[in-house]
Amino acid sequence: MERPAWAPRSIDISVPSVSRMYDYYLGGSHNFEVDREAARRAMEFMPGLPKIMQANRAFMRRAVRYATSQGVTQFLDIGSGIPTFGNVHEVAQAACPGARVVYVDHDPVAVAHSQAVLETNDDAGVVAADLRKPQEILRSGEVERLIDLNQPVTLLLVAILHFVEDEDDPYGAVAELREALAPGSLLVLTHASYEGIPLPPERAGGAVDVYEGIRNPLIMRSRDEIARFFEGYDMVEPGLVAMPRWRPDTSPEDEDPYAFSGFAGVGRTA
Repeated sequence: MERPAWAPRSIDISVPSVSRMYDYYLGGSHNFEVDREAARRAMEFMPGLPKIMQANRAFMRRAVRYATSQGVTQFLDIGSGIPTFGNVHEVAQAACPGARVVYVDHDPVAVAHSQAVLETNDDAGVVAADLRKPQEILRSGEVERLIDLNQPVTLLLVAILHFVEDEDDPYGAVAELREALAPGSLLVLTHASYEGIPLPPERAGGAVDVYEGIRNPLIMRSRDEIARFFEGYDMVEPGLVAMPRWRPDTSPEDEDPYAFSGFAGVGRTA
C-alpha cells in the first residue's frame, strides 16, 4: 500500500482508525482502503451510520453557536478527529471573531491535518493527547496559550466517550475536566446508545462487533449512564435528547430515522 504524502510516517496504515472511518462516513478523503473496508462492514449491519455522523456534526454546530450566543467563546474539543467543513473553529469564529479553539486528539493523522488547517490561525491550536489523561491536556502548551481557565470554557466531547471503556474511568476523566473549568462553562456531549436505533439491538450489535474487531470497542451506554457524565452540570433545555431534537434549525420529523440514534446534550456549571 502506497503511503500518501499527508500520512505521517509514524502511523500504521494497515490498521483501521476510528477517526479515519468517521472521515469516510462524512464523505472525507483522508482515509485508507483499510478504513473504508471496516466502515463498509459496520454499515452492512447499520447502513445509517453516515446519517448518525451527520447528525453529530449538525448538533455540534448548533451547540457551538449556542455557546457563542451565551458569551462562551473558548472551546476545548477533545476527540476532535480529522478536520472537515464546518469544524468548531469555523463555526465559532464566524459567530464571534477572536473565539479561541484548541483541538485534542491522539490520532496522528487527525493531529497532522489539524496543524495544517490551523497553520495561519492564531486563535486555534491542536494538542496530541488522550482524554483519559486530562492533566496532559490541561497542562499542554496550546491550552495554556489559548485557553484562560479562569473564564468559562465550552468543553466538547462529541462522539468520543463511547470509545472509552469503563475500566479506563471515563466518568472520572470528565469530572476532572469539569473541576478545572470556571463557573458558567459548558459541556457539549454526544454518545452512542442502542436506544433510538431503528434496528433490533442484535443487528446493531453486529456493527459494534466490527469496532471490537479493530480493537476500538464501541461502548453502547444507556440514557441513564450517559446522563451521569453531566453530574455537576445543570442541563440546558431541552435536556439529554436525540441529536435532531436539540434546538433544531428545521423540523426533526424531516430527519432520517437513524439520526435519532444515541443522545446529545449541553450542560452548564453553576
